[in-house]
Amino acid sequence: MIGPFVNGASVIVGSLTGAAAGNRISENLRTKMPLVFGVSSMGLGIAMIVKVKYLPAVILSLLVGTMIGELLHLEDAIMKLAGKTRGFIDRIAKPADANLPHDEFLSKFVAILVLFCASGTGIFGAMNEGMTGDSSLLMVKSFLDLFTAAIFATALGFSVATLAVPQFIIQSSLFLLATRILPMTSPVMIADFSACGGLIMVATGFRIAGIKPFAVANMLPALFLAMPVTALWVRFFVH
Repeated sequence: MIGPFVNGASVIVGSLTGAAAGNRISENLRTKMPLVFGVSSMGLGIAMIVKVKYLPAVILSLLVGTMIGELLHLEDAIMKLAGKTRGFIDRIAKPADANLPHDEFLSKFVAILVLFCASGTGIFGAMNEGMTGDSSLLMVKSFLDLFTAAIFATALGFSVATLAVPQFIIQSSLFLLATRILPMTSPVMIADFSACGGLIMVATGFRIAGIKPFAVANMLPALFLAMPVTALWVRFFVH
């Protein structure tokens, strides 16, 4: 298991570097780079979407999954947790930008939480490595996360480093469960799962770039529905 460790380390190193540098990193770089991160997230998302096999099944998963997320108020729960995390970290170390509005902090924190912990690339990459030993997807994600963490930590402070914990837990769990999960799937199910994750990645990119504040956390249940819905779609609608 290499990928989850490397990805977690990249978040920690990037976060600590960015938080320590703080305002010493130019305002122009701090302002412009999130746009690049947003575009990178959208690009990864599009690359995953084009693998789709049954678009109706993916859209249905996204719609139902988002409805579940909205009913459960997942984003609100994550924002409350993020607020508590900020308070805990601020008591330990001075925040990188003490003047950052609380609402802006929460919005950015949730966006990078999804990007780090719940992206289709990370989830599928961990599963793929567990089954095949190929860690290349998580390595690519690690490069993106390293620079993303550094730039966002200049404003969000050391709180960003805490995201390495849930990220590692999620990826290592999927790695360990991959031998049981993937044998029950098909290439079609995996492709549609990837496409569903890609749509969420695109929404995350819009949010990171400050274009449209999608409630991406509420879309996450769709990832758990994508494979079962595709399997049912193939069974009842494909002849």
